[in-house]
Order: sequence, then C-alpha cells, then structure tokens
Amino acid sequence: VPLLQIIRVQSPEGVKRITATKRETVATFLKKVAKEFGFRNNGFSVYTNRNRTGEITASQNKSLNLLKIKHGDMLFLYPSSPAGSSSETMDTSVSQSLRPAGAPQVVEDEIDQYLIKQDGKIYRNRDQQLCRHGPLGKCVHCVPLEPFDEDYLNHLEPPVKHMSFHAYIRKLTGGADKGKFVALENISCKIKSGCEGHPPWPEGICTKCQPSAITLNRQKYRHVDNIMFENHTIADRFLDFWRKTGNQHLGYLYGRYTEHKDIPLGIRAEVAAIYEPPQIGTQNSLEILEDPKAEVVDEIASKLGLRKVGWIFTDLVSEDTRKGTVRYSRNKDTYYLSAEECITAGNFQNQQPNICRLSPDGHFGSKFVTVVATGGPDNQVHFEGYQVSNQCMALVRDECLLPCRDAPELGYAKESSSEQYVPDVFYKDVDKFGNEITQLARPLPVEYLIIDITTTFPKDPVYTFSISQNPFPIENRDVLGETQDFHSLATYLSQNTSSVFLDIISDFHLLLFLVTNEVMPLR
Repeated sequence: VPLLQIIRVQSPEGVKRITATKRETVATFLKKVAKEFGFRNNGFSVYTNRNRTGEITASQNKSLNLLKIKHGDMLFLYPSSPAGSSSETMDTSVSQSLRPAGAPQVVEDEIDQYLIKQDGKIYRNRDQQLCRHGPLGKCVHCVPLEPFDEDYLNHLEPPVKHMSFHAYIRKLTGGADKGKFVALENISCKIKSGCEGHPPWPEGICTKCQPSAITLNRQKYRHVDNIMFENHTIADRFLDFWRKTGNQHLGYLYGRYTEHKDIPLGIRAEVAAIYEPPQIGTQNSLEILEDPKAEVVDEIASKLGLRKVGWIFTDLVSEDTRKGTVRYSRNKDTYYLSAEECITAGNFQNQQPNICRLSPDGHFGSKFVTVVATGGPDNQVHFEGYQVSNQCMALVRDECLLPCRDAPELGYAKESSSEQYVPDVFYKDVDKFGNEITQLARPLPVEYLIIDITTTFPKDPVYTFSISQNPFPIENRDVLGETQDFHSLATYLSQNTSSVFLDIISDFHLLLFLVTNEVMPLR
C-alpha cells in the first residue's frame, strides 16, 4: 500500500489539506488541487515559497518525492486569472491593504484620489522657547502633527469641530495594522432579508435579522469642509427672485470639489452656477415639482466639468423695506434646520452617495451640501452651509424619521408597525442635575443630526461663466414674467457688448436654453 501524505495548500481563500502518495506525479497532484479549490486547470500557480518562488508545474513530470515535498509541507497557491473574487492575490502593498477584504473596486472622485496621495501632516517650526536642540533636531514641541490632531483643530481660528473625512480615514488606517481591518459600514435600519428560521415580520424576528438600536452622536468628521461661491453675482441673481416676489425659492448648486487648504486634507465645494428647478414657492413654503430636464442639466454640467454639489433655499422675511433688512429667525433659541429640511437634505444626500473604497458597499456618506439663505444677527442676508450626518441619512433612507407638525426643530422616530420594523433610536442628553441620560428619540432635537459647514465668498472673485450687464433670463421664472424664449435670446444677443463669441455664449442658463428649447434643441 503506498504511503499517504497530507500536503497543506494555502490560498487567498484559506488553507486546504490534500492527500497524495509519495510516488504521485505533479500533474495528478495539481488536478486534485484544482478540484479541491474549484479552479480550472490553468487558473492558478502553486509555489513552494510564499514569495512566489519555486513554482511547481505539471510539465515537470516528476513525482512529489523527487521535488522533496514531504508529509505536512505547506505550498502556496496564487490565482492567475482576474476573474471572480479569488483575484485578490495576497499582495499587502499599501494600496491593497487600505481596501478591506470584499470591498468592491470603485473609482473615487478626482479630489479623493488626489488627497489620498497627499502627506497631510501639519509641519511646525522650531519653537524658540521650548526647543532645546539644534536646527536639524525634532522634539515633542516641533514634530509634525497628524492631520486628525483634535487639539490643533480646536486651536485654529475659528476652531474646527469636525476633522476632514480624509483625516478621519488616516486616523482609522494609521495604527500598527495600517487599517487592514477597517471597513466603513453603512448603517441599516431594515430587517435583514432571507432569515428562514421563523415567519417574516410581523409574525417573527430574531437577533440575526433584527437591526441594532441607534444611539445618535455628533459625527467626528465631515465630507465637505467649506462651501465657496465663485462670486457674488451667482448668489445675487438667485436672491432676486425673493426680492421681486417675497416668495421663498430653491435651486441646485453646480460646481466642483477642490482642496480646502485651511484644514488638513480638507475638501471645498466650489459653486459655479445655480440651476432653479420647477417649483411652487409661497412666503413660508416650498414644493419641488417633477423636473423633465433634470438629466439634461446634469449632462450639460458634466460636459462643462461641473457636477451637482448641493442645493440652496431661501428662508427670508423682510423686516424693514427702507433699510433692506431681514428678520434673524434661525438661531440657537429656535433652530438652524427644521426636521423637514433635514429629511429633504438626507434624501438628496442618499441620491448622491460618496464613492469610497473603504466601504464594502463601495459608497459611504455624501458630499452633497445644503445652503440656507437667511437673516443673520446683523439682519443682513447670510448664507449658512450644512450637511446631515450619516446616521440621519440612514434613518431617512429606511423611512424611520418623521417631522413634528407643530415644532419644526423636532423630529420623531417612527414606531414599529405590522408593515415596518423600526429599531429604537436614542440620543444622549444632560438632565437638570448634570447627569448624562439616554432618551428615546420621540421627539428628537434635530441638532443631533446636523453638521455645519463654513460658507464663504472669495476675495478675488472667479468667473467660470461670463457676467454681462444684461444677463440671459434664468429658467422656470415665468411667475416673474421672465421667460426663456427666442425673443429674450435676441434681446440678450443685441445688448451684449462683447465681441468674443465665447464670452457671449458662456452663460449656464443660456446653454441650458439652447439645449432644451422645443423649437431647435441643440442636443
């Protein structure tokens, strides 16, 4: 009887034990390996060393004994074909190790790809008083800081409460394991499907399929650190609608994401144009209507190198028409965003997810921002920027959050019904004795869901689109009697003094009209 020996084969999928005889040829042995791992005969290579040296090939026509492969030896299998999940060869180079196992290969935004390559550290000069070493030395007082150093961020002017998302990634991937086991999981508030041990909800539920309770806490990072309008004209033309009608108005911000240098590894949303979709606005409400042109607008923008980066709406009430002041209504005593606005923002953010290689789903959070034009403490129009947290996005996506009818600053976590199971939502509060207590989110103060983002205008305005004295009318403003038609096009062309064709044509609203008009669409 030939002596049987067990040989271990390690692959990215795990280790398997294969029985063979001493006199068995390599070809027969490799067929057994292929069968055991479910490969076709040529879809892999087997080596005697982990570093891919000493390959064993079927053409060697030798027995295992001659190759000195003994009982209990370990061989290493590497798939050669890119097909299937087993293509993840055991390459532990930096770019690979930052992707968790099972994460899809995704193409991230250009700004993300740029920031991944940056150093991000905060370099400091030698401290005159505290450093006791020569000019080339480093000590605790002048060694470079990590981009996620909270003490540094808190001492900036103004202090920064949220680190940038890329700094947060550095924090996760900065330990000894280089973030090998980091996976940014998207929260789910739904029952996992496919649980067969019991009848479906509402008849049955078990710990395997039940979503875990959510405790709301302040998000440590934000996906966008600054919002910048390229120039004042963009915002002024948007506000004109309110100035002329007194009705609130809404628009989508089109622009690009760039590096924000004031914060380590920060991202800035630069706004180049505002598109105003069909809507019904009154003095205290807004309703967005179905927009047949939505896809075309996105297509034109992407050809111009722009994309939808956020939305803007007004909440303005005139106080003194002679002075042109507006009421200061959104403050710490009332609310910054109402529950309904948070839910709308959450909806928009879910529609525009942030592509991320560290998430098993291939996306995590969103870079979509919310801007409110409202009265500031000096009774002038201020632009306030926000995002809602990833927890809020999950609650909105799985339809667990409702607004309160009589209190705009309060949301309400839905209760479970026979149609839908809703996990418990809690938030932490401080009672009158100064103790931290956990409250059920019915109702829920929406400040637990909001992240604020500074909104600015540059000292030197930038113009992606040219500005003329008599601009082309903005779309969907028929209420004002401002219509986009060939008459307004002729008026615009006759009044435009520029002799450069590119200057005349580079107006976002004009290009939109040329592409979408019914008479002569320039698709």
